[in-house]
Amino acid sequence: MNAAPAFLGYAAAVGVLAPRVLLRSAWPQRAPLLAVAVWFALAASLSLCVQLAAAHLTTPGAHLHGILYSCRAALGLGGGETDGGQGVSWGLVALVVLLAAHLTGFALHAVRARTARARHRDVLDKVGRPSARLRATVVEHAEPAAYCLPGRRPRVVVSSGAVDALSRDELGAVVEHERAHIHGRHHLLLAAAHAFAWVFPGLPLARGLREQIPLLLEMAADDRALRRSPHHALATAMFTLAAGRAPRGTLAVGGASVVIRLRRVLTPQPGAHPALRCTVGTGALMAPLLPVLLTCHAGLG
Repeated sequence: MNAAPAFLGYAAAVGVLAPRVLLRSAWPQRAPLLAVAVWFALAASLSLCVQLAAAHLTTPGAHLHGILYSCRAALGLGGGETDGGQGVSWGLVALVVLLAAHLTGFALHAVRARTARARHRDVLDKVGRPSARLRATVVEHAEPAAYCLPGRRPRVVVSSGAVDALSRDELGAVVEHERAHIHGRHHLLLAAAHAFAWVFPGLPLARGLREQIPLLLEMAADDRALRRSPHHALATAMFTLAAGRAPRGTLAVGGASVVIRLRRVLTPQPGAHPALRCTVGTGALMAPLLPVLLTCHAGLG
């Protein structure tokens, strides 16, 4: 049977309906890293679904074995023509094009951010002064600000205005927040989110990914800071640094999401229930596999 309509229907559900459910749910703020995984699982599922839909549009009744067999032949790994091989080849073309688009979007965003960080790092080498006590680089600037430069030679940067305005506990919370971004490789996740939004502009899932991933990663960094710092210290630091501007390609404590995050820090909620984490985590793992299972079913039909 031709499974293309089923794939397109599934893609519509994942690309339009699933983001609405996530945005209306309360649990993502209680488990931000799990929510990040769910957003990316939906993105991977939709991308695979679009690729398989292209294969089934050109070859009704194509099954997973035939598609993989054609991929092996195209890559010179053995195999020859299969039934409807020409159609499957068009499906392979769609797969390669979409994959190349994702990689191109990721590379463009990552290279731009890395170039901006490299320029700023050169400036810091000249004007910044390392602080062993803060485990950060201090720059002379009256406005309170703090941010991190991820990637190679990562560092946390704090302005002299922030050092003067914040207490020891508050500065400790800020540094822990920024180190969470560095250790979590959050800049790569941001690049992946922008790449997906670049490939599927206007899609609600892409818009949600572009808007929610930065917020969720900031919440995850807040959670790490709260493991070593009291809530009031982080909240005061966030309020003080709310207006601070960070250079392009960096990750900062302040920003547009401060109001939402302040409410979350000042009114802490219990973490997501283990049963919810297990259920949602299993669903995130299964989401990218559903299009593959649908292809197997179509082949059997």
